[in-house]
Amino acid sequence: MQGTRPIKAELYCDNFQNYKRYNIPKAQLVIADIPYNLGSNAYASNPEWYIGGDNKKGESAKAGKSFFRTDSNFNIAEYFHFCNRLLIKEPKEKGKAPAMIVFCAFEQIPIVLQYAEKHGFKHHIPLIFVKNYSAQVLKANMKIVGATEYGLVLYRDKLPKFNNNGKMVFNWFEWKRDSTNEYPKIHPTQKPVTMLKRFIEIFTDPGDVVIDPCAGSGSTLRAAFELKRNSYGFEIDKQAYKNAKEKMLGNLCEQTSLFL
Repeated sequence: MQGTRPIKAELYCDNFQNYKRYNIPKAQLVIADIPYNLGSNAYASNPEWYIGGDNKKGESAKAGKSFFRTDSNFNIAEYFHFCNRLLIKEPKEKGKAPAMIVFCAFEQIPIVLQYAEKHGFKHHIPLIFVKNYSAQVLKANMKIVGATEYGLVLYRDKLPKFNNNGKMVFNWFEWKRDSTNEYPKIHPTQKPVTMLKRFIEIFTDPGDVVIDPCAGSGSTLRAAFELKRNSYGFEIDKQAYKNAKEKMLGNLCEQTSLFL
């Protein structure tokens, strides 16, 4: 028990490879949203390619741009090398092992699994997220548009901690947008807080540590905090970090119910 020690939600404007300088504890769960390698086509088929979403008004400043300038420098080998070190060691007890969840593009799944295995993640569970909308509005005339997201649960030898209350958990999930009255939309690849909560509930207990190495909007930290899990995140884009601190995480210290 942690007594009355407050739950932490700490976001650093730094590369997660520098985690040692912050003396943070190892994680029960790492939630990682890697760049989808969209390059200069990040907004392709999205109305934001055009001014006001109207192609008659011409291209916007986002046309031909990536989501973030840092996306092009992403190195998946380094990513797994360090993410593996962020997790706690494999415990002797059953049902206590850590896990890592990676959100990725469908085309990235083979290479993610390749590097995951290289760094000790011997097992995986595929995840599929089903949306009731699509960002590919400009491809509507193609009849079939993308309305899914993909991910992987990765673990080493032992099955990870799993809180399912005896119920079956399917490997597909509804992807429902958060209400903007409750959680601000501040990042182009932001994951719903409500969905992240589901995974945090399954793979961790109150008081456990959750780490997001590419925190973006800070939604993972917000979800963990509200579930009384300690969380730490890293974001190297200064504007994204500022938005997350001010808009997603700004009022957490004012909440009084987040003590164990």
